[in-house]
Amino acid sequence: MTQVPTPTPDTVRRLVRTLLHEGGPAGATARDDAGGPDVRPVAEGGGHCTWWVGTRHVLRLAPDREASARLRRELRLRDLVRPHVPLAVPTSVAHGEWSPGLAYTLDTKVPGGTAEDHDVTAVGEADLAGLLGGLREVPPRQAEALGVPRAAPRSLEALRRMAVAAAQRLADADEFDAGRLRQLTPPGAAQLAAQPGTAVLVHHRLRGEHLVVSPEGRVRGVLDWTGAVLGDPAEDIAGLARAVGSPAAVRAATLAGYGARPCLRGLWLARCDTVVRLAAELDGHATGPLPLLRAQLHRTWEPILLERVTDFREAGED
Repeated sequence: MTQVPTPTPDTVRRLVRTLLHEGGPAGATARDDAGGPDVRPVAEGGGHCTWWVGTRHVLRLAPDREASARLRRELRLRDLVRPHVPLAVPTSVAHGEWSPGLAYTLDTKVPGGTAEDHDVTAVGEADLAGLLGGLREVPPRQAEALGVPRAAPRSLEALRRMAVAAAQRLADADEFDAGRLRQLTPPGAAQLAAQPGTAVLVHHRLRGEHLVVSPEGRVRGVLDWTGAVLGDPAEDIAGLARAVGSPAAVRAATLAGYGARPCLRGLWLARCDTVVRLAAELDGHATGPLPLLRAQLHRTWEPILLERVTDFREAGED
């Protein structure tokens, strides 16, 4: 098996020099003290795949062939999505292979912070509603023709059972009140099962880090479309609940035209997910930084008006 090369600043700098020499975007980079492009990894730690290039661009390097296929598909998908959503979608100014069989794309940076940096305001919730509504308008056949896979909806009952066990682990660690999960009963989970014929284009990675938010609380863009699938729209509602809180996520979904069933399904997918992931991290199975996992748990368990006034039988109607 061929060993995958590890990206280094020199690797990235050489690639960007080549792109600029071949007529890449003017002003794409700043210059460091050695006279080369100013590059730095977006995240700490090893195995860097995403790099800042100057102040205006981001270089993404696929670490393997599977990721390369997703990255190439994303380039086509972003062009399909862009006319339907009111938020900025990154544009690739150069793409190719950084190592044999391994793809890269040099993208424009969407100005702003993230949902982890800035709170989303009511106007920002309307921006998110536009995103969810726009994704419903993307023709599924066109997305499928680009290679976007179909994903079967998850079983909320199976996830609920996992969360019940995980909640007890969190209760023992004084992290969570396990009794809160009793709100979701097996009959309730059954009534919140995904409905046939509801598959739409789903971003599937609506994390706080992938939502570009201005200091004023507007949502300006959405990053990383490599995980997009045709599937359950409640997964994106769940992603928003983890990123911006359950009340904001449900309000955005309601503005986008979703009824009680998908909103509550997304809410409980997110709540069960955050319980399971935090318990796994405490047990030594890496699922993410503890502060972020705790913040996501708090956000998803914020109370919403819908669950106070709607029982699960009523929630079965959109």
